[in-house]
Amino acid sequence: MKFPPKLYRPLSFLFIFTLFPNMVESRAAQPEKRWNILWISAEDISPDLGCYGDAYAKSPTLDKLAADGARWTRAFSVAPVCAPSRSSIITGMYPNSIGSLHMRNKCVPPPEVKCFTEYLRAAGYWCTNNVKTDYQFDPPVTAWDESSNKAHWRSRPDPKKPFFAVFNITTTHESQIRLEDDAFAKRTEALSDAEHHDPAKAVLPKYYPDSPVIRRDWARYHDLITAMDKQVAAILAQLEADGLADSTVVFFWGDHGRGLPRSKRWPYDSGLRVPLMVRWPGVIKPGTVVEDIVTLMDLGPTVLKIAGLEPPAHMQAQAFLGEKGLDTPGLKKREYAFAHRDRMDETYDMIRSARDGQFRYVRNFQHKKPYAQYIDYMEQMPTMREWRSLNKEGKLSGPAAIFFQPEKPKDELYDILADPDEVNNLADDPQYKDLVKRMRKAVKGWMDEIGDLGFLPEPSLNERFRPGGVQPTTNQVTASKVVSKGWNLLVLSCPTPGASIAWRYADDPKNRWRLYSGPFEPKAGKAIEAKACRIGYRDSEVTSVGN
Repeated sequence: MKFPPKLYRPLSFLFIFTLFPNMVESRAAQPEKRWNILWISAEDISPDLGCYGDAYAKSPTLDKLAADGARWTRAFSVAPVCAPSRSSIITGMYPNSIGSLHMRNKCVPPPEVKCFTEYLRAAGYWCTNNVKTDYQFDPPVTAWDESSNKAHWRSRPDPKKPFFAVFNITTTHESQIRLEDDAFAKRTEALSDAEHHDPAKAVLPKYYPDSPVIRRDWARYHDLITAMDKQVAAILAQLEADGLADSTVVFFWGDHGRGLPRSKRWPYDSGLRVPLMVRWPGVIKPGTVVEDIVTLMDLGPTVLKIAGLEPPAHMQAQAFLGEKGLDTPGLKKREYAFAHRDRMDETYDMIRSARDGQFRYVRNFQHKKPYAQYIDYMEQMPTMREWRSLNKEGKLSGPAAIFFQPEKPKDELYDILADPDEVNNLADDPQYKDLVKRMRKAVKGWMDEIGDLGFLPEPSLNERFRPGGVQPTTNQVTASKVVSKGWNLLVLSCPTPGASIAWRYADDPKNRWRLYSGPFEPKAGKAIEAKACRIGYRDSEVTSVGN
């Protein structure tokens, strides 16, 4: 339950606590059973798993996880690269709406935007993140109870406390595909000879030329998925060993498509479609296949609903599960999954995309630029070097040559059912004229609705965020005390719009910051330290409160 802003005054609290003496910590009403929630994410993977019909894959743990729960066939990232995608997941907002659209920029979202984990913490969940954040902003200390390479549900102070635990597995990141042979062997040392993938048996997408170099990268990508699958098994084994498997909702997802050229960084299915599966004992029927369109941005409000909390109204994301799983009343379905591409490292482009159940529409706003602009990080991949070399030698033809056209078309349209590799552009086919018009209108309507920042030059965007190049700072926390009916309550506040407040006991040996979610009574004789923070702002100076 939230107090109205006008009640955040010392005299008003006397009245509130006289009427509601059990509201000392201002906690929301909780459901009878509070589920634990576990997220396991993997980097840079498409649904290249056995449970999605990939005969080349060796992913027994994830196949079983899907069999024990639900598997989504139309799950998409809203951006085909990690940091913008993760900014959408942690905030429930489109990156091109809050300013996190360019790869490796530092955004300052509107004041209402927070890390959704704050709502869980305020409701009593123990929230841990192991270990990656990469949100396009420095995570405030109010986001997590613990965020480190040791963060674990086992760190919670009370074993009965519900938890939200995140494990981000980096094994499948694109950088691991191009490791030197010795380093790659070490990375995949857990694999038996039979678990390694034979490059000769790889089935490449039609947009790649067929060469030993590219087959090798494809096999390595699948080797890394198998290694990651074993890491997932280890996490699930810990959950089972702790006796928590039956009381925990387990999510597995990839942060965007596979980490290879023309997949990662590109708003096609190859760069946006991801695996998503959820095991929810007793709530989701094992073996369920869900064809509804969902986005990774929707993960946050979905977790809030599972925890019995209503997602805040400002979120552009929407829950796809709730307290009763797929049968929760009021869940909305998406007609489209929208996505964007903007600056990727040092290279500018602007593309918007919409995907319905069968078709993908792509709008190239800078169509005079080629697909294959040089991006230094991407160029380190052997596949990219080989592909570019074959083009230079004039050895490309058919779909493999499309990527090196000097310009892009303004519009692209692909029938995913007939053309899953998206190499046959139907945008100029008269038969699809009305469909192109409809999907173009949908993209424009989405951009208008969210206030798309893609047309604003990045220096102007940065000036909005940091006028004169100076990062804004949150105001310092002020503290007051209210004495009523034997309580000695501490009230903390900060005048900066959108600021959250963190506090801790000054002598806490772990120096852990707690989220302030309402008036509380400190332990007798304990001094308090508090500071305010807001996404994109510098933290305030620490306020010391004696007791």
